[in-house]
Amino acid sequence: MLLRLFLLLLPILAFASEKPIIILDPGHGGKDEGARVLNCVEKQLTLRTSYLTKKHLEALGYKVVMTRARDHYLALGTRVMRANKRTHSIFVSVHYNSAESPSAKGIEVYYYGKGLQSRRTFSRELASCVLEQVLAETKGASRGTKTGNFQVIRETVMPAILVEAGFITNREERALLGTHAYLDKLAKGIAFGVDKYVKSKT
Repeated sequence: MLLRLFLLLLPILAFASEKPIIILDPGHGGKDEGARVLNCVEKQLTLRTSYLTKKHLEALGYKVVMTRARDHYLALGTRVMRANKRTHSIFVSVHYNSAESPSAKGIEVYYYGKGLQSRRTFSRELASCVLEQVLAETKGASRGTKTGNFQVIRETVMPAILVEAGFITNREERALLGTHAYLDKLAKGIAFGVDKYVKSKT
């Protein structure tokens, strides 16, 4: 098993030959709405943000694959399976946060902190690059990079992160998330962060 993971990760060790495929995973979808406050629905925001991120990544010369391209339910295991078919790739799952406290706000990026050390290191570096660039674009509050046990970052084999791009339950952030301009800043930050990470490996 470890040998298989190592062989899958070999192309990630150096991106000099060609850019990796970027797999964007819009969280939730279909019957799974995710968080909702009034007319602000997570499954819709993740899809919009992912399409905007796709546009910016393609402008940077990347091939982008989305785990879902419309509003339909997709099991977590299916997302993982689709991602793992792409060996020379990077995985970015897009989500929005919620909390009981309406004062909770900010952006955080998760990576899986166990498993193969090389993948763990790459994922942590990817998370740092993406958080840095998203904060630079949005001027949002940072909640840091964190380890998480989410299935889509635990069971994928490439560098993988999960972005929590703001709190739907925070009135200030919810207002921003309702604007195309702010979503585009988030998307640009994710794309620029991925690009910064890839360039650091060439």
